[in-house]
Amino acid sequence: MISLSQKTASELGIQIAQRLGRIRKRRKISQKDLSEKAGVSFGSLKRFERTGQVSLESLCKLAIALGTEDELDHLFEDVLPQSIEEVLSEQGRGGPRQNG
Repeated sequence: MISLSQKTASELGIQIAQRLGRIRKRRKISQKDLSEKAGVSFGSLKRFERTGQVSLESLCKLAIALGTEDELDHLFEDVLPQSIEEVLSEQGRGGPRQNG
């Protein structure tokens, strides 16, 4: 079930793009220079900062080029189980495993 306060994928993408843009500007790196350093096309970087849309591979390259790859490396690392069933499943005692 989706919460009314839950962000959309588009909203999350835009927020991430805005954060990346702020870091880039704070470090006084032009879009052109960052795109070259990251090996991401200039158009892709411009589109990402404008719309929040970029491939995961390009996002990783941009993060590495900015020295912020640890932020991605720790993504989903400390997500706590939402139910006892998740805890049991993680321990291998949760009954039949479901794909997905």
